[in-house]
Amino acid sequence: MKYLILPFFLFISFIAFSQNHYLNEISEAEAKSARGHFAPERNMNTGNYDLKYARLELNVNPTQAYISGKVTSHFEAKENMSSIVFELVDNMTVSEVKQRGVSLSFSQNSNDEVVITLPQIQNQGVLDSLSISYSGNPISSGFGSFEIATHQGDPVLWTLSEPFGAKAWWPCKQDLIDKIDLLDVYLTTPRNNPSNEEYIAVSNGLEMGQTVNGNFKTTHFRHQYPIPAYLVAIAVTNYTVYSHTVANNGNPFEIVNYVYPEDLSYVQTQTPVTVDIMNLFADKFEPYPYAEEKYGHAQFGWGGGMEHTTVSFMGGFSRGLIAHELGHQWFGNKVTCGSWQDIWLNEGFATYMSGMVVESLDGSSAFNSWKQDQTSYITDAPNGSVYIPAQDTTTVGRIFNSRLSYSKGAMVIHMLRKKLGDAVFFQGLQDYLSDPLLSYGYAKTPDLIRNLENASGENLSEFFDDWVYGEGYPSFNISWNQTSTGSINVRINQSQSHSSVSYFEVPVPLRLSGTQGETLDIILDNTFNGQNFQPSVNFTVQNVQFDPENDIISRNDQVILGVNDFTLENQIVLYPNPTSGKINLNKSESLQVSQVRIFNALGQLLYAEAYSENINVSSLPSGILFFQLETSKRVINKTIVKK
Repeated sequence: MKYLILPFFLFISFIAFSQNHYLNEISEAEAKSARGHFAPERNMNTGNYDLKYARLELNVNPTQAYISGKVTSHFEAKENMSSIVFELVDNMTVSEVKQRGVSLSFSQNSNDEVVITLPQIQNQGVLDSLSISYSGNPISSGFGSFEIATHQGDPVLWTLSEPFGAKAWWPCKQDLIDKIDLLDVYLTTPRNNPSNEEYIAVSNGLEMGQTVNGNFKTTHFRHQYPIPAYLVAIAVTNYTVYSHTVANNGNPFEIVNYVYPEDLSYVQTQTPVTVDIMNLFADKFEPYPYAEEKYGHAQFGWGGGMEHTTVSFMGGFSRGLIAHELGHQWFGNKVTCGSWQDIWLNEGFATYMSGMVVESLDGSSAFNSWKQDQTSYITDAPNGSVYIPAQDTTTVGRIFNSRLSYSKGAMVIHMLRKKLGDAVFFQGLQDYLSDPLLSYGYAKTPDLIRNLENASGENLSEFFDDWVYGEGYPSFNISWNQTSTGSINVRINQSQSHSSVSYFEVPVPLRLSGTQGETLDIILDNTFNGQNFQPSVNFTVQNVQFDPENDIISRNDQVILGVNDFTLENQIVLYPNPTSGKINLNKSESLQVSQVRIFNALGQLLYAEAYSENINVSSLPSGILFFQLETSKRVINKTIVKK
C-alpha cells in the first residue's frame, strides 16, 4: 500500500478524499515505524520486571539526526534477577549505566538489547532503578520513528514509534502489557532555530516548566498515567501554540494546538470542532481520561496521524482525522490492545467513533452513507478476519490493514450496537473502559466480550466467532409475499463469501412500504438458512427493502416477490420441532417427494434416503438439522432443532 505525503496546502483537498483513502492514510501513518524493526512476539528477555517509572532526559536539535541523553527507569522484579534487559537499536551507543552512582557492567547485542549485570540478586517484589546514558543517530525504521525534516525551510523533529519504533531512539521496554506508571520527559533543545525563531518542544502530559541556560532551553513534561513505550513521543520546531477550553463539567482543561506558523490561519478554522467531538465522546463513553493534564495536536510531516497519549501528532486536520485520533485516547491509550492480534480494539473503535461524529453532527442520512462506504470497502475482497491470526503478526500491512482492522472492525462494532441496543451497548463499553482489570491497562478481545455479555445478559460467542474471528461476509436472498391482510410471508436465504463461517447469524432489518405510502420497519432474528417469518403488518405491502440503513456487512443482496414459493413451502410440515427422536413429515397428497437429505450446520451430509413419513434422528448430533426435500417442482428446505 503506497503512502501519500500531503503538503499542507493540500489539506483542504484531503477533506474531500474518499473514506477509504482517508483510512489508508491513517493506517499507513500508524504502521510506518514498524518496518525493519518488527518483532513477532514480546521480547521474553524483558519479562522478568515491571516498569514503574521512566525519566527521559534528552538532548535534540531539529537540524541534526542525533540524540543523546539519559533514561532512568524504576522497575520491580517479577522474579529473582541478576541481570536486566532494555531494548535499544544496536547502532545507538550506550556509554554508561549507573545505579546509585555506581557504574554497572553491560553489553549491547545484535538483537537490539542492552544487557545489564546487576551488582547483586534483586529479589522478587523489590523495587530498584538505574540510568542508561546513550547517544547516536536513530535508525530510520521504514518511514522513520525518529524523523528530521523541514517545513517551508524550518527544521522539525518528531517521533512515531508504533508498534516497535521506540527502541530506535531511547532504551525502553516495548511491551503492550507493561505500561510505565509515571513518565517525566526533559527535552533540551537550542532556544531558537536558524531563523532566530523560538523552538517549542512537545511531549506527553502536562508542561511543568521551562529552564533557559544560555542558548539552550529545557522543557519538562510530566505524564501521570500508565503509558506503553510506543505512545511516548517528542516533537520540536518553531510551533505557534493556541488552545481551546473544554468545560468538562466545571473542571476545565485545555486542548493545546502546536501548529506550523505558515498554516496557522487554516488550522484555526479546523480545530474548534475538537471540543464538540470531545463532548460527544465524553457523553457516550466517559469523561476524557487525561483531563488532569491536556489534550493536544502537534503538526508533523505525514498525511495521517498518530494518537500519542494526550497529544496526537497530525499530518492533517480534517474532522475525520481529528475524531479518529481523539477516539484513541479512550480506545487504545486508556485501554490498550493486549496483543497485535487484537489491534481492532484500538483501530476499529477509533474508526467507528469517527462515524459517530458523522451521525451526531451531520445526521442519519450522512451516517448511512458512511456505513455504506465502509461496507463497500470491506466487501471488496471475500476473505479476511478482524482478529489477526498469529501467523500474520509479523506482517505490518496485515496488522494495520485499513479494510479489516479499521473498516470491518468499525462495522462489527456498529452491528453489536444494533444487536444490543444503544442503552446496553454503551453501558457495556463504559463498563469495559472502567473495568478495574483493564482501565489504564490492556485488553484482549475476550475482555470486551465479557463486559458486553455482562451488560446484555446475552451469549455473544456465536456473533464474535462469525464476525470477528471468522472471515468474509454474507449475501442475502430475501423472498416475500402477502397472501392475506394482517401479515406478510418472508423467507431468508444466505450464502457466505468464505468457508470459515457456515452462517452469519444476524438481526435482519427490513423496510415494508405500502400501496398508500405506509412504512413499517421490522427486524427478523435470522439464525439459519431458509428461515421463514410471518411478521404482522396492517397494510398492503408493495415493496420490501433489505437493510435500509446499511447496518449489516453484506454484498450482492436480493429481494424478490416469491408468490408461488410460499404456497409450495406450506404443503409440507415437519414436527415435532424441537425433537430428540422421531420426526413426522406431513405433506399434501398432491406434493410428490422423492428423496430426503439431512445436513448439519457445517453442510455435512448426515442422511440421504427415499421419502418416508417418519424419520428417526435420535442418532444424529444435537443442534440445527437442515432437511432438503426433493420434490417434483423444486427442492424445499426445512430446519429442525435436534435436542
